[in-house]
Amino acid sequence: MALPWKHGIHLTLLLVVLLISPEVGASCQILRCNSDFVAATLDLGTGAAGGGALGGRGGASGLAALSREAVNTGYCGALRSYATCTKRMARACRGDLAYHSAVQGIEDLLIQHHCPRAGPTAQPRPPPQGPLSGDGCLYEKSLLAREGRAPEYLHCGVFGDPHVRTFNNDFQTCAVRGAWPLIDNEYLYVQATSTPARGGLRATALTKITIIFKNWRQCVEQQLYQAELDDVPAAFADGSVASGERRGRHSLTVRTQNPGRHAEIRAAHIGTVLVVRQTGRSLGLSVRSPRGVVEAFGAEQDLQLCVWGCPASQTLNTLRPPVLPPDSGTVAGARAHCAALLPARGVYYQACVFDLIASGDLNSSAAAVSALQDAADMIADARSVHLRPLSAAGARRAPLGLLSLLLLLLGMLGTLTRELFDLR
Repeated sequence: MALPWKHGIHLTLLLVVLLISPEVGASCQILRCNSDFVAATLDLGTGAAGGGALGGRGGASGLAALSREAVNTGYCGALRSYATCTKRMARACRGDLAYHSAVQGIEDLLIQHHCPRAGPTAQPRPPPQGPLSGDGCLYEKSLLAREGRAPEYLHCGVFGDPHVRTFNNDFQTCAVRGAWPLIDNEYLYVQATSTPARGGLRATALTKITIIFKNWRQCVEQQLYQAELDDVPAAFADGSVASGERRGRHSLTVRTQNPGRHAEIRAAHIGTVLVVRQTGRSLGLSVRSPRGVVEAFGAEQDLQLCVWGCPASQTLNTLRPPVLPPDSGTVAGARAHCAALLPARGVYYQACVFDLIASGDLNSSAAAVSALQDAADMIADARSVHLRPLSAAGARRAPLGLLSLLLLLLGMLGTLTRELFDLR
């Protein structure tokens, strides 16, 4: 007796998730693609095996043909969505063999089921839009009431030349100039502008940060915050320090510890904290946000430095600061200065040395010190605060046995669907 379509596909994907989850690194979110695929196929085959869920209209043969066509169309759409999702993960998952094997398995299934390359994709399930409860604009309390758990918080920091610590704990130095999006999701848009630093050696600095809180239900209307060099206001662009009042509480608030050089913005409706500060002649941004907010974006929002890191063509090697004359004492001096402020050999130490050499300004070291302090404040697990520099050759590798099993399971999924169609 063949497994029903829905049970078979879910069993196969559940096995894949359980097998690969310990191996996939934090920056490679292939599991998200798997879960989206499961959600997209949740209702496929409800009436396709054994009759009745679609029943009541037409004869048995007509219903079977309609069900088979509907299932195949839905399955092809889900596969196209699955393929699109893996393409979005390509940068974060480069070098991950489990990811590349999954991509090949999806390709094989598209061919086996004669799925057109172009066509409709599976539409995401709309979230429930019932009336907001009393705590509906308080993310932490709302999540606890719905799911019985606290949010999983992620951290992103951008500072210095600029250096980016992504939500996935990758650490990179970007050669970007001009305006670039750091975050772009359903709730929040953050953009940073980087310009050449005065008197530096190929150095750049963050000179402007723009934050847009998007309109969200009854909690907030769109709100804008902007900071520029020598002007870090403790207020939104409209002059207010609070926004989105509901039942005596505000969803958005701004406060400062150092007027003109520091601002902390709290967005209670999305459980997010953003800290903007000026250190030396550059701005910096630190963010703590729940995973559910960070990952709420679509395929068109594929450029986010806080999510994907720097574009490959714009990535610099922090371990190799700008070249100086052999007799220069700048490198040794920079290392000694930064070692007195930061844990030696960590990424913040390396960023400090890089900025000192690139800018020639001792005050630039304060950016790495502040960024590390923000990370310590925003990351609950103290062991995760410090990151070690990774070489470009340090790509993750998964065991070959796991890869073979992953391909086998994806193949089983295709065989299962063919057998089900043949039985009809």
